[in-house]
Amino acid sequence: MEIIHVQNAGHRAAFHRLPFRIYLNHPGWVSHLKRDIENVFDPKQNRLFAAGAQAQRWLLMHEGETIGRIAAFVNPRYSEGMEQPTGGLGFFECIEDEAAAHLLLQTAQDWLQEQGMEAVDGPINFGEKDRFWGLVVENFTELTSYGMNFNPAYYVPFFRSFGFEVYYNQICYMRAMADPVQPIFAAKAQKVALENFKVTNARGMSVEAIGDAFRTVYNNAWGGHHGFKTMSEGQGRRLARALKPAMDPDAVIFAWQGSKPIGFYVSIPELNQIFDKVSGDLNLVGKLKFLYHKWRHTPTRLVGLVFGVDRAYHGQGVESAIIKWAEANLVSLGRYQDTIMTWIGDFNPKMIKVAENLGATPYRKLQTLRKMMDPNRPVTRVPVAE
Repeated sequence: MEIIHVQNAGHRAAFHRLPFRIYLNHPGWVSHLKRDIENVFDPKQNRLFAAGAQAQRWLLMHEGETIGRIAAFVNPRYSEGMEQPTGGLGFFECIEDEAAAHLLLQTAQDWLQEQGMEAVDGPINFGEKDRFWGLVVENFTELTSYGMNFNPAYYVPFFRSFGFEVYYNQICYMRAMADPVQPIFAAKAQKVALENFKVTNARGMSVEAIGDAFRTVYNNAWGGHHGFKTMSEGQGRRLARALKPAMDPDAVIFAWQGSKPIGFYVSIPELNQIFDKVSGDLNLVGKLKFLYHKWRHTPTRLVGLVFGVDRAYHGQGVESAIIKWAEANLVSLGRYQDTIMTWIGDFNPKMIKVAENLGATPYRKLQTLRKMMDPNRPVTRVPVAE
């Protein structure tokens, strides 16, 4: 077996071809868009490089055939607030061979140690947590959501046997759109209505306004918590622009107190119900297919990307108002059959309680894993959010 640095167009093509071998005829897998992955490693697209971050990726070859791939990243901002410099690895794919898997993991770990890292988290993304994050440990069969990691079950023992331990669990929930909202939400929503809060969708809002409102809620809900950095105005607007092609403004919902955004529930149609028809290429033909299926409203599922409330308004029923409003104004449209909530970390028990009260059930479970370079140092679980 031979490790090769990804350095040219041929290597990049092999990097993208490998998953089609790993997941041949697998019903739950949909290829990530090649463009999305390349943007992660392109300094012109990924601003982390300009801030001093580094990334490297490798192929594993055997007799001229690609049998594995992996990437490793060093992002100084990621380690802020942690007890030690911590790197990451991701985009791991490998045939069912433990020796091959361990060679890939060791290659990434060695490079991270050379960069001064004392721990490694994986599988994670060289960027935000909203995509390419976590190892699937439960539900290896049903359709994966756009941007979410997916893997065969045999990857789990590969990471365990190499020494990775659970840093936190990532739980995805599913809920049928037609299921009525539980009475507790209606009661809390009515109370909120008396306190001059309002809920709207994003219809009529500019992309810039959506980005600004999103950033305000995000920073007041999570900014500064362990592993969550505050978002700048530019980041919020770039995120909104990136979501615009897929966005259904009826499914982007904000709660307000006066003109101040205090909560959100942002969903998009399940793009993998379209992207499973383009084989990872959003070329001219792929774009035409995308536009056609978007026009036809092919997706029957929503993916909840993020659901949060300003910490100053916790316990006041704002989340109930959002949910009750969605039932009256989104579910009634009849375009979607169910919704998948993007993962909620087990360090966020309040949002898990909201999902459970909503009647949602666990759909898939992923884990973010950690390995300490020094085997005598224990892995400490991520702190629970207050």
